[in-house]
Amino acid sequence: MTSTDDTTHQALLRRGFTLEYITLGWNVVGIVVLAIAAITAKSVALAGFGLDSLIEIGASTVVIWELSGTGEDRQRRALRLIGIGFALLAVYLLVQSTWVLTTAFHPEHSPLGIAWTAITAVVMFTLAYGKARTGAALGNPVLTTEGRVTLIDGLLAAAVLLGLILNTAIGWWWADPAAGYVLVYYAVREVKEIFFGDH
Repeated sequence: MTSTDDTTHQALLRRGFTLEYITLGWNVVGIVVLAIAAITAKSVALAGFGLDSLIEIGASTVVIWELSGTGEDRQRRALRLIGIGFALLAVYLLVQSTWVLTTAFHPEHSPLGIAWTAITAVVMFTLAYGKARTGAALGNPVLTTEGRVTLIDGLLAAAVLLGLILNTAIGWWWADPAAGYVLVYYAVREVKEIFFGDH
């Protein structure tokens, strides 16, 4: 590796670290905001999205750990840890959303939840784009995979946002647990990709 290549590699690594630290900070704040919003509105979708933020914190921590070292074994372990987090999220959301639907539990309106998920969707899509480009440039499958996790986080924020808006605007209370099922679908898909996909 030439000095120019090494300089470029180091710059890309710094960018990867920066993207992960921003993601980490955003989700730490997000857990607090979402916990308040979920408890106030008694919303399964907001609670699930809060757990997704917790998994994103774990995923970012794993990527920071992986970027600090090298080796395929370290990358494989990092990917498995991210996959386990998504599997746990899927199980929780499946049980919780089914319980809410079968008991016809009606969540309250959540202006805080609507505002936070709208802003989060924009932030996550921006971070996902940066991670995808940086991971590809580094040839790092862990950063690239975590970029997909961040993209899914943005998609989930949009799905939860839609459920909250439908509940608030036209009283479709079932849109909240339905958004929970959307999260289950994406979580299961990511688990399948991590454990059985080609990295």
